[in-house]
Amino acid sequence: MNHADIAPARFSAVLEAAEAAGRAIPPAFPLDATVAVNPFLGQTGEDLASTAARLARVAGVRVTCTGAEYAAAIKDGRISADNLAEALAASPSPLKPATVTALREMAVTLGDGPAPRALPTVADLAAEATGIDWPALIDKCIGLWAAGHFDRGQALWSPAPGAEAFTAWRGWALHDLTPEIAGLDGFCAHVACAPDTTERAILSAAETLGLSDAAAPTAFHRLAMSLGGWAQHARWLLWQAELVGDTDRTLMDLLAIRLIWDEALLLRTPQIADRWAATVAAHAVPITATAEDVALAILQDAADRGHQRRLAAALDGAAPQGERPFLQAAFCIDVRSEVFRRALESVDHSIATIGFAGFFGLPLAHHAHGSDILEARLPVLLNPAVNTTSAGDPAKDQASRINARSQRAWGRFRQAAVSSFAFVEAMGPVYAVKLVKSALGLGNTAKSEPAPEVIGGMSAAAKADTGAAVLKAMSLTQGHGAVVLLLGHGGNTTNNPHESAYHCGACGGYTGEVSARLLAILLNDPETRAGLAERGVDVRADTLFVAGLHDTTTDDITIYEDGLPAARSGDLARVRKWLAQAAKVARAERAVRLPGARGNTIAARAQNWAEIRPEWGLAGCAAFIAAPREATAGRDLGGRAFLHSYDWQADAGFGTLELIITAPVVVASWISLQYYGSSVAPEIFGGGNKLIHNVVGGIGVIEGNGGKLRAGLPWQAVHDGEHLAHEPLRLSVMIEAPREEMLKILEKHASVRALFDNGWLHLFALKDGKVDARYLPGLKWADQQPEMLAA
Repeated sequence: MNHADIAPARFSAVLEAAEAAGRAIPPAFPLDATVAVNPFLGQTGEDLASTAARLARVAGVRVTCTGAEYAAAIKDGRISADNLAEALAASPSPLKPATVTALREMAVTLGDGPAPRALPTVADLAAEATGIDWPALIDKCIGLWAAGHFDRGQALWSPAPGAEAFTAWRGWALHDLTPEIAGLDGFCAHVACAPDTTERAILSAAETLGLSDAAAPTAFHRLAMSLGGWAQHARWLLWQAELVGDTDRTLMDLLAIRLIWDEALLLRTPQIADRWAATVAAHAVPITATAEDVALAILQDAADRGHQRRLAAALDGAAPQGERPFLQAAFCIDVRSEVFRRALESVDHSIATIGFAGFFGLPLAHHAHGSDILEARLPVLLNPAVNTTSAGDPAKDQASRINARSQRAWGRFRQAAVSSFAFVEAMGPVYAVKLVKSALGLGNTAKSEPAPEVIGGMSAAAKADTGAAVLKAMSLTQGHGAVVLLLGHGGNTTNNPHESAYHCGACGGYTGEVSARLLAILLNDPETRAGLAERGVDVRADTLFVAGLHDTTTDDITIYEDGLPAARSGDLARVRKWLAQAAKVARAERAVRLPGARGNTIAARAQNWAEIRPEWGLAGCAAFIAAPREATAGRDLGGRAFLHSYDWQADAGFGTLELIITAPVVVASWISLQYYGSSVAPEIFGGGNKLIHNVVGGIGVIEGNGGKLRAGLPWQAVHDGEHLAHEPLRLSVMIEAPREEMLKILEKHASVRALFDNGWLHLFALKDGKVDARYLPGLKWADQQPEMLAA
């Protein structure tokens, strides 16, 4: 094909469709720093019913629960008649059922009906015509190449290091005889004749496949979805590049590769031409939600309202504020902290807790002890601004580096083809002892790194500015306790590729002790303290800031005594006693939910390398509440709410409110929707079965020995073996702040507003600890009394 024959407008439209298809895919972060991602990130500009129609076409998945599941929720009272009526009235669709009775009947009629079927790819049609499973072969061939090309240090050899993906794949595919052995004659020659640049390859294949401008967007999206986790990894590469003002071509490269496969199959399977032409015509039809899509979306809204009814009943007004607490413990807003906070406050009346994003507002790029890897310990929406290190003693740091290099060399020796079999024969008995110790959870001891420090140091003014900014954001400008405990958090699991997913999302998938320790050191620094008062922060002279780490798997708390005065050892002993008491209470509560667990077995489960559910992570998350602690203190929220401390009366200019709505709320929405997507559409947005996972390239996992890279949460993270452990709900955001100020922020940030206008999040205004108003699409509020929600 001569590209000069293609009109410039056509040229542009095809490439724009390819670019848009890539951006409709969610990013998947590598295993070493996994963070939750909204799987519907590319669809937040449309509502749930429209997204259902789109993903039915391009992925063949349902994006809600089944009708039978909603019918069961109606029957057992989780969805009330009022919830159904309100959800039905709120839907603007002309396709919605006429009455609540009709909606109920539709839930029963839909039942457990089959999932929708995606429009077929050429590979799907060729498989039906030839009896050869071409989609599986494509997954295998692309996956084998991609595992080596995108490897992040696991592989011993990469086929074309440094080359762009499309170029590297062409070099590989020219010599890969697997397709030809399977029956695709001349595939290597076809690759050789294909254009050698990404854009021209896309244009050429699109022309061969007969993709019109109208058909290209969802046809390309269909192929991108068929690439599974590899497309999501490429989307992550683009995400990372754009954070620093750059770009990345890998998504387009992968689409070109996948198009070349379908082009070759269409040319060599002419009997499917008519069916493919009909498929192209179907892709050209505008996406519109069906009556079933609309009904299921309304039922989902009713389910969300059912939870909101129960939550509003729990929030029955602010509790009275007590005297100055002895201990103020600041936890991450993570829902797992809610259980421990409630337990800790029950131990002694002189304890108060605070909720704040676990990176404590410090945008750190950190070098761990003995490492040159730069760890971005902050939300993935932000760029680092402060470089820190835990190098400590140079001699010890160097020794750690040498030890790490020795371990890597030994590991590569064990894996190398020339030595692996001999290694097993010679060292098997020795490693048998290691395997037994691992199975029993022995010998796994965590080591504390040296205290972090800012590279290059900070001036006295910078220390005071940073300390004041953090304390103001925490609504902690006065009334500090004698001890203020700053707790980061992280999980503690063994033999778990998704370990970082249990760590702190606000810390970029790392544990949170670096931020906590650095902030405690900073706030205890005399230079910082001397400058706080003139910046509007009143910290008492006897207030001591202490850093710690909350292990969310075992509920153990580690205290870091980084330069703390010996005279306060009695206070710290008192704090440790309270923390140990609270840990027992929290473990007992959490053990009820964990299959086969008891309160005294929690720690052992964390060290059991065969344990597939060491903890539930954030399963069950359903609400985000930003308000003074008095609004939620003493309320049992079941470990399902992100709790962010916020006092709007102390927020001059509402800068903190804007930060909460545009950062923690968005991060919480990613977590909520990842759990939602992994629950309702596990086949496309879930990580598969933990029992057969194999790690690939340090990037992600595959099931068994081949196939697609699986992104999202493993099935065991959302399911207990019999029932879903996560109730698929969209996050309800409740903020105690003036309504007009929240509207100003949404009007300013269109992408955040879209989350609420299109129903991916629900927004409520609180007043005096009670639900006061519900946000409506279009920057409007509807007065909402708690009694109405509790009906």
